[in-house]
Amino acid sequence: MLAPMAHPIGTLAPHQRALIEAWLPGVEIEADMSWGLVETTVLRARVGEQAVVVKAGGASDHHIEREIRAHREWTGPWVRCGRAARMLHADVEAKVLVTEYLPGALVQGTAAAAAMDTYVQAGELLRACHAQAAIEDGDYEPRMNARALAWLDGPHRIAPEAAEELRSMVRSWPSATVTCVPTHGDWQCRNWLLDDGVLRVIDFGRAGLRPAAEDFERLAVQEFVWHPGAEEAFLSGYGTDPREPDVWFRQRVRSAIGTACWAHRIGDRDFEAQGHRMIADVRAEAASRR
Repeated sequence: MLAPMAHPIGTLAPHQRALIEAWLPGVEIEADMSWGLVETTVLRARVGEQAVVVKAGGASDHHIEREIRAHREWTGPWVRCGRAARMLHADVEAKVLVTEYLPGALVQGTAAAAAMDTYVQAGELLRACHAQAAIEDGDYEPRMNARALAWLDGPHRIAPEAAEELRSMVRSWPSATVTCVPTHGDWQCRNWLLDDGVLRVIDFGRAGLRPAAEDFERLAVQEFVWHPGAEEAFLSGYGTDPREPDVWFRQRVRSAIGTACWAHRIGDRDFEAQGHRMIADVRAEAASRR
């Protein structure tokens, strides 16, 4: 039987535990790998000789459903070359899934985060994902603009003057049709593993159909800034640069708003500060465009 585990966001729900016990008889939990910031439990476990990862979402969790969809529809190119885990079991309604456990160490916080080959491989892997499909979507930008405005109407610590400037910007934008592709949604060092020089991909909880450039957002304000040459190495692996200036600017504004507001909501002060820096950057760019 799966023994109860203490966890900052609670134990697994009874129906989730029942599924795991049915799928993985004799499962032994080895470690809790949850980030502790969102309502998702991530456990490393073992069934006989096989290491697996169990993910379970709480009542308000939306990450598990997106992750299951990604495994079913988009991770194939990575799984086939051993760069992503294979999904073993999943239940969307129960918000629980089981995947293989991938060997390797997180790139974040290691020397590999500054190694140019890391970014070449990351670019190559992302290109393989993006190349699977392309869908023209005339509603995408209006939806994202509405979401950005909703963030600004909720609780946040953005200065009133800045918030009003951002609202005006978003309301002034055209309803442009964009090309959407399968995206990871959180493409950065904390979701890459390195194993004997081979880069692998984890965590598809933000996967979805979006413009390709949105997978550049995290890198553009983090790794590309911190590690000179990383952007050029990444683009050499990816092959092209999908960041059309006007679309890219709109994406960055929406990302800045969402980062500052979401991080405030979950109490992540460091990420919230990053959101405020992003807001300052896009406001400065907007001023230079006038």
